[in-house]
Amino acid sequence: MATELKSYLAGKWRGGSGKKIALVNPSNEQPVAETSTEGLDLAAAIEFSRRVGGANLRSTTFAQRGEILAKLARSVGDAREELIAIGMANAGNTRSDAKFDIDGASATLMYYAELASSLGDSRFLLDGEGTGLGRSARLYGQHVFVPRQGVAVHINAFNFPAWGLAEKFAVSFLAGVPTLSKPASATAWMAQRIVERWVESGLLPEGALSLLCGPVRDLLDHLTGQDVVAFTGSGETAARLRSHPVIGSANVRLNVEADSLNAAVLGPDVALGAEALNLFLADVVREVTQKAGQKCTAIRRIYAPLEQLDEIRERLVERLSEVRVGDPASEKTTMGPLATSDQLESVRSGMNRLAAGAELATGGSKPLTAIGAPAGKGFFVPPTLFVKREPAATDALNQHEVFGPVATLMPYGDVGRLVELIAAGGGGLVSALYSDDRKFVSEVVTGIAPFHGRVVLGGEKLAGQSVSPGTVLPQLLHGGPGRAGGGEELGGLRGLQLYLNRVAVQGDRALIQQLFPARRSSP
Repeated sequence: MATELKSYLAGKWRGGSGKKIALVNPSNEQPVAETSTEGLDLAAAIEFSRRVGGANLRSTTFAQRGEILAKLARSVGDAREELIAIGMANAGNTRSDAKFDIDGASATLMYYAELASSLGDSRFLLDGEGTGLGRSARLYGQHVFVPRQGVAVHINAFNFPAWGLAEKFAVSFLAGVPTLSKPASATAWMAQRIVERWVESGLLPEGALSLLCGPVRDLLDHLTGQDVVAFTGSGETAARLRSHPVIGSANVRLNVEADSLNAAVLGPDVALGAEALNLFLADVVREVTQKAGQKCTAIRRIYAPLEQLDEIRERLVERLSEVRVGDPASEKTTMGPLATSDQLESVRSGMNRLAAGAELATGGSKPLTAIGAPAGKGFFVPPTLFVKREPAATDALNQHEVFGPVATLMPYGDVGRLVELIAAGGGGLVSALYSDDRKFVSEVVTGIAPFHGRVVLGGEKLAGQSVSPGTVLPQLLHGGPGRAGGGEELGGLRGLQLYLNRVAVQGDRALIQQLFPARRSSP
């Protein structure tokens, strides 16, 4: 019998009525859980979060919130094995992929816990230094960040049910704003279990966190200008959110992380036997296959010098051909299935779009026999590499993100053309450059920086100690312009700004400095 996933709203676990949505094991398509939001009073849930959760959080200091975040991080770590099993059964994760998700969640919570301890017993952040406003030193102004008196609605993607929950919640919680988290229905089991453990622990102030498992229904209709929506998902869904009548008319603050055609560039100075080349190849293969390519930061476009194109093609094909696709329950499997049948259909369709005018080097859209899976069952695709020998800015690969283990290898000649091709992606979360040629690096970075939220540099000196470009670090901004959504999350204290209101306080210097004593400036 499938597990029923209830929602945690207005301080209680509540099950929906009516027909339930089935969550399945993507390796065999068998139901593992079910959920529904029909009949739930979402207006009351939002109001409870604002009234009860907001008051409780604003009564605590940064340091007190940090102590709670540290304990929540340890709760995730303590449940690691249980959560890994859920990730394998519900999201198609290999053990390694599930650990990546879960460990990322606990690490982000712990980072913000440590950041909170440095902020002490304050409940606000100063925005830079104050300034004199007249001839007398008495007339003074100070910009201050204070918590918004609304609720943070987090709409998360299916690919990181643990990390997605934690990275958004850690920031809004530390900012002093209550959260209503809505995981993607298809893989909501892991997020639901984490919240269940947190509720059972008694660590959370009442109303600080709510959970909605299933469709949002009329949730957004009840928002106000004090509320915030943070969304991770497709650009198509993001467009619908932006045009939502309440979000528009009430000017609800909206942060979007959407599609991203991330790139990896091999510099012309990197020799075929260099450690920088090994780093490049390892990062590309990891980012194409980790989570079966279902990562917003996965590498979709690969650029190599024209004279090295065929050699890089051979090396990538060799490494990708070693990936063993199958049920994560099998020890032989190194890459699991896609998360849903819709994802399978979308990825196969996307492969066919990329195939126009491109050479298929390995993989493809045809069904495959997966390790440990019943015949004809499961949402499996192989790691797939296309080669586009004469790339153009108008190519489909610069317009459409295939959200699976799929990438395209292309040659480049001069730097200007390379920058033009990368920029044709329309804005991305992260791209990586592997080179020790400072002139080349300078030209490429300055050319592509306006189109990205993060640029990663790799080379000989960092081989063996770098972090793969697809790893989202809480210290650095996560987001990007244009196609990537225009949002900014994380980035240390910068992430809190989404949930805070900047206000200018003007008046007597002594009074203002008494109300808002200097502790630590915000970013």
